[in-house]
Amino acid sequence: MALSLSVGPEGIDARRLHAAPYNLTGQKIAIGQVEIGRPSQFGLDKVAYENMPVTVRQVFLLNRSASADEFIDGHAANVAGIMVSQDKQNTGVAPEAMLYSAAVGPLLDRSGQPEECLASQHLALQNSGDVRAINFSFGESLGRDPRPEPVLDGNALLTQCIDWSHRVHDVLYVVAGNQGGGGIPIPTDNFNGINVAYSRLQDGMFTKVDFSNLSSEPAFQPTRAAGPETNEGPRRSINLVAPGSQIALLDPDGQPRVGSGTSFAAPHVVGTVALLQQLADRQIRSGSPNWSLDARKPTVIKAILLNSADKLADTGDGLRLGMSRTLLDQKNQDWRQSDAYRDRKIPLHNELGTGHLNAYRAYEQFNPGAFSPDAPVPAIGWNYSTLESPVPPTDLPRTSTEIRYEDYVFESPLQANSFISATLTWDRQVVLDDANGNDLYDLGETFNDRGLNNLDVYLMRAEDEDLSASIWSSESDVDSTEHIFYQIPETGRYKLRVIYRQQVPDEIIQPYALAWWAVPAR
Repeated sequence: MALSLSVGPEGIDARRLHAAPYNLTGQKIAIGQVEIGRPSQFGLDKVAYENMPVTVRQVFLLNRSASADEFIDGHAANVAGIMVSQDKQNTGVAPEAMLYSAAVGPLLDRSGQPEECLASQHLALQNSGDVRAINFSFGESLGRDPRPEPVLDGNALLTQCIDWSHRVHDVLYVVAGNQGGGGIPIPTDNFNGINVAYSRLQDGMFTKVDFSNLSSEPAFQPTRAAGPETNEGPRRSINLVAPGSQIALLDPDGQPRVGSGTSFAAPHVVGTVALLQQLADRQIRSGSPNWSLDARKPTVIKAILLNSADKLADTGDGLRLGMSRTLLDQKNQDWRQSDAYRDRKIPLHNELGTGHLNAYRAYEQFNPGAFSPDAPVPAIGWNYSTLESPVPPTDLPRTSTEIRYEDYVFESPLQANSFISATLTWDRQVVLDDANGNDLYDLGETFNDRGLNNLDVYLMRAEDEDLSASIWSSESDVDSTEHIFYQIPETGRYKLRVIYRQQVPDEIIQPYALAWWAVPAR
């Protein structure tokens, strides 16, 4: 089985973007990888040879250059190949991206979270501080977390570290979705990154969440942890699904093998980030309208990837937004059978997140550029903006006129019975307790969680102002992501309203990213 199957139309449909007229291969885009070990590098390691199919830009041990033949690891090489392989048969998602890889080394007798944070920071600072995404195809167990009675509440040191690094280094962390029993769930309780489950082939296409995925809401308690390995409260862990079953991989010596797991789903997402960021850099350099440095924001890319994900196969009339597959959960049910489709308080499906990664649809979502709410917006677009919260009070009733909001009014009527998809993302505010004042994380330092502001998004008729008249909404009290997938009831003028519902102390200004995809009236 070729990697090209998961990269091709059967999987994420990225291979189409490699060719003309798109010519997106990740060229000059820096991405990163943190693992226990690392892939091999020609000129440093004996196992590597010239013209290796997987070329790594630089390899490290923690925050220093790696030594020859030290901590070379098959798993790390497999993951790297999915991102950047230039093998003709097994071409990676972004074959010309620049991959920086950091090994943590074996830490068998204690938690390695401080060292993993140090390695992540070191990667984020490479390429003159311009690394767009970092892959985590490993994690830490709750049983090794040093906190008393640890739970997945977002406050493990490594989880806080990547939420902090996401914001201060402008890098998107993509994490293999490893929750369940006796797994490695830290840092899947992050807020700012993307957690990925994996799909398998069914009838020639990656359309089914694999049965061996560790669930977001397990019904059992692992023996090595104080509680079930699932997020505290109603917040769910999975954001996105990508191919991960029976994937063709490349070992450190370039030899092929086959493997399965969330470890191999996450790098499909990181490679797609590199393709999108190459597009962004191209558009910014050319001075294209509606493009600015906001396109590099990880919050924007997260909204783009989640909003363009496949849920329901389009029947050819475009009313399902041109989606290429119907994604099924372990019970063979699609997104419409989930509580996320029925409940305004639940933005994510517990197994499917917002759907299956589709690199080509992500390109279509991203390519129109950013559109401000100051003027009517097209049917497909995105924006990066800020809202200022009223202070005080911070907890206002739903219909209060004091709530700060922005309206995105569609320039054309939307088609009856078509679907609309809208995704709102923003960051949890985590700051470094910087003991020595060097603006860097050092071993022994900690982080401070300032909390999560509460934003909501509403689908409304263009003329309506009262939120009680909204057609649908996403109003989670615990997530940093809101997501609407809803069928337009009748042809007419509509808008999306983004609301700053409630603030945490000292965080008056809240940046956010919004992506939307709708169908204009025929």
